[in-house]
This record gives sequence, C-alpha cells and structure tokens, in this order.
Amino acid sequence: MSKDKKSGGKTAADPSAKDTHYANLRRAHRDAKRERGEIPTPQPQKRKRGAEDWKPPALAPDQVYLYGLHTVRAALDNPERKKIKLSVTQNALARLEIDIEPLGIPFEIVAPHEIDKVLGPEAIHQGVMLETRPLPVRRLEGLKDSPLLLVLDQVTDPHNVGAIMRSAVAFNAGAVITTQRHSPTESGVLAKSASGALELIPYIQITNLADALGELHKLGFVTIGLDSEGPAPLEGTFSGDKLALVLGSEGKGLRQKTRETVTALARLDMPGAIKSLNVSNAAAIALYAARLYLKA
Repeated sequence: MSKDKKSGGKTAADPSAKDTHYANLRRAHRDAKRERGEIPTPQPQKRKRGAEDWKPPALAPDQVYLYGLHTVRAALDNPERKKIKLSVTQNALARLEIDIEPLGIPFEIVAPHEIDKVLGPEAIHQGVMLETRPLPVRRLEGLKDSPLLLVLDQVTDPHNVGAIMRSAVAFNAGAVITTQRHSPTESGVLAKSASGALELIPYIQITNLADALGELHKLGFVTIGLDSEGPAPLEGTFSGDKLALVLGSEGKGLRQKTRETVTALARLDMPGAIKSLNVSNAAAIALYAARLYLKA
C-alpha cells in the first residue's frame, strides 16, 4: 500500500490537510491585519464569564507579563529584554514560528485557561504569555543625536500610548518621553497596544516634565507643544534641525507649566467641522509633518 493511502497520516493530496493549511494562512493573515490595527479586535465575549470573580495576581516591581503573538515575538527578538518564562499553547507555539530551544529560556505548554488565570478573562492573549523584566532605563542625554522626539504630557490611556508608540516607530522618532505620574508604566496592556513597538523605541519616564524640556533645550531641541488654540499652524512653526513634539492629555491637553516651557505652541490646521483629534491621531499627523520638514 502506498504512503498516500495509509490511514495514519495526511499528505498534500489529503483534502483535510489542504483545508487546514489554507485555514492557517487565512488566520495568520487576519491576525497580522489585526495586530497592525487594520481590522478591529473582536470583543472578548466568550471570556467574560468569571471576569467579576477574577483578581489580578500580585506582581513584583520588576515583573512584567507580555502577551499576544506579535508582542511576544518582538520581545523574544529583543536582546535587551530579559526573558524569564514563556507560557504558550500548542497552537500558539506553531503560530509564533520561532525556535524556542536556542533562546535558552524556560517554557511550558499550557491550556488557554491557565493563561487566563494570570492575565484575566478579558485579555486577548492569543495563547501566549511571556514573563519578563522591564526594559533598561534610558536617559535623555542618550538622545542628543536623534533629530525627532515625542513627548507626552500625562497621556494616561495605555491604548493611546501604545498607538502613539507605533506611529513614533513608523516615523523613526528617537524616543517617547512621558511623566512617571499620570502615565502608563510598562505593562502587558501597553505592550499589546504598541504591537511590538515597545521593543523598538525607548520609552523614557521622567519625574518633572518642565525640567526634562529644559534638558532637551540644552541638547539643541526645539520643543513644540500642540494646542488646538495654538497661534500658528504646526508646519509653519518648525525651526532648527532637532524637534521634540509635545502632546497633552486626552482631556485637558497641555498643562500650563508645559505651555510656558516649550519653545513654541502650534496647532494642527483642520479645515473641517471637527477641530480636535484623538491624541494618537494627532501624534501621527504631527510626526508626519515633522519628518517632512526634517527631510527638506
């Protein structure tokens, strides 16, 4: 009997094997689009059962849980990320498409509900969770050769900050700088929203924003605060060869001290009926305009 007709295995001629192959391709394509934000992530309706009873585990200050295929893959590829343990379902391990053994980190094959116990029933973990240490602390003086920076004045929503990180990486900014208070710390939610960008750009949290802006001025940066009531359009405010764009919180915008400290205030000129944008959208537009100026 030929191998194709043996009952124990599937071959390329086996319709079910072919269907499984194309199903995996479609799923991978869909996951990639979802990670890039091109299609929405479905609401975790099936995971809501038990959400009210779940309590997050106590984490040590140096303990971070990352989750999601793209996020974990980026973290595993980052040599600066200290990895402690990988927990992954059999299906997710195949979809990660990496060889774990050479990484030299402990890993275990688990069921999805075991990851739910740690992350909660609402987390879209895609069957993979990585315990890590926070990334190394970066200093402002290390950014002196970066022509473009992004500064956030108490932007609190980790989803917004994650989206901003993606834009910052896309436009090759040197860092995202934010305050230690009223800003998200490094976490699974932030990393998942950044979809790998957290591993690609320094995320620097400083104690005093006004002092940090003063330090950036000494390093040669022109700091421009975005304000809907700014005196001039952003594209007419650029000067110098090193820019730091400063964006305010989702509701209140820039604080008064920040307004007084930046080199200039500017607005995004919007001719339509809506005159304000979500902070992550505003960041993307401002980064694009700044990059055009710096290339000119």
